[in-house]
Amino acid sequence: MPHSVPPIDPKDSMDHDSTLPDAPPACAEGCDTEDKDDFSGSNAVVPDQSNANVQLENLFDEDDDDDEFTSSGVSKEDVPSSSPPPSPLQVAPSAKYSDPGVMKAFYQRLFPFRYLFQWLNHSMKPSNDFGHREFAFTLQNDAYLRYQSFPTSDLLRKDIIRQNPSRFEIGPVYTTNPRDRKTLRKSSAFRPLAKELVFDIDLTDYDEIRTCCNKANICHKCWSFITMAIKVVDVALRVDFGFQHIMWVYSGRRGAHAWISDKRARNMDDQRRRSIAGYLEVIKGGAQSGKKVNVKRPLHPHLARSLEILKEHFQNDVLVQQDPWAQPDKAERLLQLLPDKMLNDALRKKWEAAPGRSSVSKWADIDALAKAGVSKHLDGKALLEAKQDIVLEYTYPRLDVEVSKKQIHLLKSPFVVHPGTGRVCVPIDSRRLESFDPLGVPTVTELIHEIDAWGPQHQDAEVEEGSKKVQDYEKTRLKPYVDYFRTHVGLLLRAEQGVKREREDDDPMEF
Repeated sequence: MPHSVPPIDPKDSMDHDSTLPDAPPACAEGCDTEDKDDFSGSNAVVPDQSNANVQLENLFDEDDDDDEFTSSGVSKEDVPSSSPPPSPLQVAPSAKYSDPGVMKAFYQRLFPFRYLFQWLNHSMKPSNDFGHREFAFTLQNDAYLRYQSFPTSDLLRKDIIRQNPSRFEIGPVYTTNPRDRKTLRKSSAFRPLAKELVFDIDLTDYDEIRTCCNKANICHKCWSFITMAIKVVDVALRVDFGFQHIMWVYSGRRGAHAWISDKRARNMDDQRRRSIAGYLEVIKGGAQSGKKVNVKRPLHPHLARSLEILKEHFQNDVLVQQDPWAQPDKAERLLQLLPDKMLNDALRKKWEAAPGRSSVSKWADIDALAKAGVSKHLDGKALLEAKQDIVLEYTYPRLDVEVSKKQIHLLKSPFVVHPGTGRVCVPIDSRRLESFDPLGVPTVTELIHEIDAWGPQHQDAEVEEGSKKVQDYEKTRLKPYVDYFRTHVGLLLRAEQGVKREREDDDPMEF
């Protein structure tokens, strides 16, 4: 809860309107039962360009056409005129998301291993930030392999294609190579050094207040809770703590993950992570508990700002779309959160006389009857504070704070495929939250068929024009998401270069 840790002033001013591509929505698709989205490890703004002379595009190789993204396109020099066009990927129309052939084709053709390496390595050259990083694979037979590590992106790619996991998670950077942990004389010498600060938001934690869906099911109505949560958490991380390199990632079904890659965030110990998680935690207690919001007055600036962000969502997305108090038992829950018994009795009587009364009307009834004087001893200030707490209970982010508290916690990698829905865990542009459609995120089978649908006519045009060959991901709806990731990684690398230069420029004799 706010008050548990003082805000950290941002050090750098940033322009959050950096040119990041928007990901277009697509057609919806049904859902299946979902596995747990992450595993426990024990078991807007862009950097100030004045500090860096390196152009963003120069952070990447001049020619991106390496073996990472296999391309079915060809150049004029590569193919004689008599050669047949490359054969399409052999994936049956009825293929399932978890089919080994589908997953292998995805890893070979579409997964952005290079940018994942740069994101986790914080440099173009291999370092311990990547080489001592733990990866965990869930194989097709549900075997779970922990403490996997790789010196380079190429070795990671080759092993993933060989093992063909249904998904994989990312863990911390350790003091030594995780594969060598059993060779150490002292087990205490193997410990986590760094990891991105992460947050997890899951719609199942909203089941007691969303009326449209429950469990693993989602729709556009209840996805608005994720939109609200991202808005509140993102601005708090940027404004209150000064973090800049924040990437939100769709979990593939019913939630979103935040990855904060700032060096300050990566190097935080567990105590600091717990403090930030506590700062952002407001909703406490399970479905059967009483009042879930208990905050001090006057409101902390973070909460006052959050209420300002959330008030419109409360009116439209909660009262209108969810209609949370339509049923008598739910309306009784609302009355339990109000501070005056006589007002409650008057409201109950009014609602019992009009069984079909909407939540919008019931919310308006509170002020109407209060102003009518139904309670002689009504405390107006207490009523206002109670209503603020109700807004927070029905809109404020419900975080799985345990995910954020420890360095050793593993979290699903961006761009893996969710085994239940087949959807790719793509980045979410936090500047365009309202346009993100979770049900329109492409599935792995759709992407592979889009490669096949690219067709000979495009390949012939590439040969005739002698143009740069088109990578397979560029032929699909995955392109804007990979482009977004590439831009995010470029900004992070530029900031890391700036940190390195500052260290080199420091006078070693200066204290």
